[in-house]
Amino acid sequence: MILPPHLTVRGGHLRIGDHDTVDLAERFGTPLYVTDETRIRENFRRLSSALTGYYPEVRVLYAAKANGNLAILRVLASMGAGADVFSAGEVTLALAAGMSPESLLFNGSSKSPSDLALAVEKGVRVSVDSLDELRELDRAAGEAGTTVDIAFRINPEITVPTHPKIATGLATSKFGIPAGEILDAYRHALAAEHINPVGIHCHIGSQILDVEPFAREVDVLIGVASDLIDIGVDLSFIDIGGGLGIPYRRGIDQAPTPEDYAGAVMPVFLAGIRDLGIAPELWVEPGRWLVADSTILLTRVSSVKAAHKTFANVDAGFNLLARPVMYDSYHEVVAANRADAPPEREYSIAGPICETGDILAEDRLLPDIAAGDILAVLDTGAYGFAMSSQYNSRPRCAEVLLSGENAGLMRRAETIDDLTATMVVPPWQA
Repeated sequence: MILPPHLTVRGGHLRIGDHDTVDLAERFGTPLYVTDETRIRENFRRLSSALTGYYPEVRVLYAAKANGNLAILRVLASMGAGADVFSAGEVTLALAAGMSPESLLFNGSSKSPSDLALAVEKGVRVSVDSLDELRELDRAAGEAGTTVDIAFRINPEITVPTHPKIATGLATSKFGIPAGEILDAYRHALAAEHINPVGIHCHIGSQILDVEPFAREVDVLIGVASDLIDIGVDLSFIDIGGGLGIPYRRGIDQAPTPEDYAGAVMPVFLAGIRDLGIAPELWVEPGRWLVADSTILLTRVSSVKAAHKTFANVDAGFNLLARPVMYDSYHEVVAANRADAPPEREYSIAGPICETGDILAEDRLLPDIAAGDILAVLDTGAYGFAMSSQYNSRPRCAEVLLSGENAGLMRRAETIDDLTATMVVPPWQA
C-alpha cells in the first residue's frame, strides 16, 4: 500500500503527522476522525500556486459541504480561502471562521426565502438557479433597500467520468439553467431593480479523474461570456466550480495533479478572456482535493467472525462514513497497531448498523486482526463526518485536529443526552 506523505509507520504503528494513531485512539476514544492541519495547508498552497502561476486573479472558494467543521474553515480562511456555501448554516460557519461576505458564493438549487434573505442581509453573492429564485431574491433585496450581486449557475450538459450521483453538469441534473436558456435568464436579471449580474457559475461534478471535461467546461463558459458581454453584462468573475478527484486507490487510480488541472483549464481560460478583452477573476471551488487525504477515521475492532467470509466488526459504520454504502466508494484500510505486519487474510470491515449494507471495506488483505485492534480508514476528510447521522440512535464521534505536536478536539463526541436534546413531548403525551 502506498501511503500519502503525512502518514508513516514507526514501531509497528501508523502515524499521522507527528502523532501515533494508537495513542490518539487511546486518548480520545474510538470511533475518531483525525485531521492533519498541516496537510490541508500543503494542499491549499499547491492547488493555489498551480493556478496563480498562470493568472494572478484566482480566488479559491472552499466547497464547505465537503467538511464544514469550524476549525477547518478557520484554517482555510487563514490561507485566504473563501467558500462555496450551500445553506444558511454554511454561510454562518464561513463568516464565523473569518471569511468575508464577498469571498462567499451561496449556491444551491432550492434556496428558501429565508436563505435568500440571509444572503441579502450578510452581503453574500448568490448563484441563482432558477427564475423563481431570481424573483424572490429581487423581492428580498428590495425590502432591504439594497442590490445583490449574482451569477447564474449554468448547466453545460457535459458528461463526466464519475459516479452518476455526483455528476452535476449532465443534461438530466437538477442543477443550473441550460446553456441554451441562460441569455434569457440574464436579461431578466438585467431588468430586475435590485439585482446586479456580475458573474457566471458552473460545476460539472465531483471526483473527476480526467482534466479534459474541465477544459470543455471552460470553453462553454467563455462562449457564454461572449454572449453576455453582447447584452451588457459586466463580468467580474467566472466560477468553474470544483471536482478534481483524488487517488483513493493509490498506485491504481490515475488521478490528475493540480498542475495537470491548471495546465488543462488555464490556457483555455486565458485565451478566451484575451479574445473577449476582459480580465475577470477566476473562481474555483475545490473541496475533496483540499481535505480528503488530510483525515483518517480510527475505529476499534469489536469482534472477528468467520462466516461465508471473515468479518472484522468495528465500532464505526455508515452512520459515520456513508460513502461506501452510498456510492460504492473505496477507502484504503490500515491495521494501525499492526501497520508493519505482513498481510495474512481477507477481511470485510463491517460496522454496527442494523443494515446488511453496513460494510466499510470489503475483502481487504490485512494482517491477522483481533478484537481490540485499531483500524484506520484513509482519505475520509471529505464527505465523511459531513454526511454522518445518528441512525440507530448512535451518537456521532469526536473529531480531532492535529497541528505539529498539538492535538485537540475540534468537535466533542455526542452523548445519549445529545440524541434527545431536541426532542419534545407532545402536549397530549405530557
